Amino acid sequence: MRLEKLIARSRIVELRGTDMKSVLGEMLDVCAQRFSDLKKEPLLRGLLARESTMTTYLGHGVSLPHVRAKLGRRYLMAIGRSKAGVVLDGGADEKSNLVIMLLADERSRDYLQVLASLARLVKEPDMVRSLIEADDVDQLYERLLAGLSGMQVRRIPTKQNKINRLMVREAERVAKGADCDAIVVMGDTFTGGIDVTRWTPKMKSILVTNNAPDGSDVFTTFAEVIQVRSFSPQRLAQVRSAILVALTRGIISFTDRLCCIGGVLGSNQFDTVGVVDVEREFQTLLTGQSDLLPDDVKPEVFERVIAVATELGIEGREGKPVGCLFVVGATAEVEKYVKPLVMNPFYGYKDEDRNILNPFMDETVKEFSTIDGAFVIKGDGVVLSAGSLIQATDAEHMLPSGLGSRHAAAAAITRQKSS
Repeated sequence: MRLEKLIARSRIVELRGTDMKSVLGEMLDVCAQRFSDLKKEPLLRGLLARESTMTTYLGHGVSLPHVRAKLGRRYLMAIGRSKAGVVLDGGADEKSNLVIMLLADERSRDYLQVLASLARLVKEPDMVRSLIEADDVDQLYERLLAGLSGMQVRRIPTKQNKINRLMVREAERVAKGADCDAIVVMGDTFTGGIDVTRWTPKMKSILVTNNAPDGSDVFTTFAEVIQVRSFSPQRLAQVRSAILVALTRGIISFTDRLCCIGGVLGSNQFDTVGVVDVEREFQTLLTGQSDLLPDDVKPEVFERVIAVATELGIEGREGKPVGCLFVVGATAEVEKYVKPLVMNPFYGYKDEDRNILNPFMDETVKEFSTIDGAFVIKGDGVVLSAGSLIQATDAEHMLPSGLGSRHAAAAAITRQKSS
């Protein structure tokens, strides 16, 4: 589901109310003008019930209230803007200036993925600020669509364009000469995204970016688009994460050779071309299996765990990086080797509310990352426990120098799962 299909100008409004109940009522009224069969009262009760059990505030002045119900259509979304701010339930100090209400039919299977996409859209403070400060709802609508399609591109000087064209030609020559299977393009080299009108690949090309645009020509220009965050400002820092994701999706194989082209983040200029042998780069991951992931693990779950782990390693808690262990998949086997160190904080919650794909789980996972022990996560993303002691051992596996007990536990439980 591409988000631009959910955004309608007629359902973007200036909010009059100052509390969540009243503004949700306003937004449901706007939806009912187009869909007369909408049952407003049950939907409002459902939205408020979720607000009372788990805040839908994302930060930066944005709230994402949502509910599943018998809707008769897959999704319905309304957006409200309040420059004065909407008071949040629970007495929080923050106020919401942007309220995005998502209604989903109870049969919609990609519900959590849509929520996660919306959360990514409003994750960047600059993007949120531009929406809140828009002159009117028409401009807000235009900026939303621009954010989705990656249209906000800064003009690149002519000299840089010449260098970029030269680098692209040389990358294709290197790829052909080195017998590469694909070219990997680091899109975040450019502010606002790569200009696809200037990229005409003659072989399989993969775009790697932090903010993959929806509904853009990149999906026809590139064979694949991989969204991963860079964990370092250095050149090609996203490559390892991108290759790992590509392996789990089956886009590439361990025997492939890739030509990578990129530059300093936001510099608007390619300055580096390199060749990566996947098997050599990831030899520590080779376990004799043809597939990297167990059959029960969804690729999007693995990607989300990688993203959360990367954020913990970069931002951590209170500005300090945090180390953490996630055990994903094969839970029936894994549970034989774990025992709780603390009371399980995820016990008793609905699967939907404790799924790693749910964007509102981010802060919860980061909060519990500070306690000892591992997170145990099912292949579909449901977090079974935190603070779990791993009791598996593997005396035969030698860890590289500098790695500690958490790494040893991760290696041991992985070997148990793959044996």
